Amino acid sequence: MGGSSIGIWLFFGVLVAAAVAADLVLFKPKTERVSLTQAVVETAAWVGLSVAFGIWVYVSRGHQAGVDFFTAYVLEKSLSADNIFVFLLIFRAFGIAPRAQHRVLYSGIAGALVLRLAFVLAGIALLVRFHFVLYLFGATLLIAGAHMLVSGEQKFDPQGNWVIRLVRRVMPVTMAYEDRDFLIRRHSRWAATPLLLALVAIEAADVIFAADSVPAVLAITRDPFIAYSSNVFAILGLRAMYFGLAELMTRIRFLHQGLAAILLFVGAKMLASERIPVSSETSLAVIVGILGVAVGASLFAARKAH
Repeated sequence: MGGSSIGIWLFFGVLVAAAVAADLVLFKPKTERVSLTQAVVETAAWVGLSVAFGIWVYVSRGHQAGVDFFTAYVLEKSLSADNIFVFLLIFRAFGIAPRAQHRVLYSGIAGALVLRLAFVLAGIALLVRFHFVLYLFGATLLIAGAHMLVSGEQKFDPQGNWVIRLVRRVMPVTMAYEDRDFLIRRHSRWAATPLLLALVAIEAADVIFAADSVPAVLAITRDPFIAYSSNVFAILGLRAMYFGLAELMTRIRFLHQGLAAILLFVGAKMLASERIPVSSETSLAVIVGILGVAVGASLFAARKAH
């Protein structure tokens, strides 16, 4: 697959499977709500594993591959902050209790891993075969960045979402749910619970996120292994990040603008890549710098407000 051996892909697959299994065992919620301490520790564990994997890539595949991985990882991790905002909106819209959010998030992330692989491989194939796709991807990122920059507060309306309406047409829906089931039996018929509706909404949202994030990472590297593995490690820590940072991140008032600036930078980099090439090292510095400015400005504004 791509320029990487089957052995490297197998190693990656085994490592991810073992990490997910360990996560399910070691960080299984013991109470109704995941504590902030547990979420922070779990997030730190995923970031530590990602850094260790990036170092392995650097040592085994060389300087360029290592820098590309870390640049793509930081890019995807920062863009995933928007996913957390949407998860929060979806759970609030469907009234999903904290004890049930764990299962919905893990199921949604499992689907996202398959979806991202398909997007990465399709994106690389299009770039190899059709040169104009480079400019199409770049323009898409610029449009997404500009839209994010001028858009106001994000909202989610279950009644107006076409995917949710489609589910309601296909099968009956009950707004009452027991335990953490996606489906329950009512009057000899299976009915969808709010958990299933939330899962469908999260998967639909990830299709939209992938349309932005995959072209963004392909502006950094065309190596399918680097592009996909960076996506995977960024996504796998999302559940822990959600429980630890969902409420906190709403207070970082300029983060949304920072993410928009990152998309604009990556889009411009892609469009100008043939005439003004930008190294991965420079891209990494710019992305980290933008995030630092956004967070710093948010903290300064919050402090001044008090």
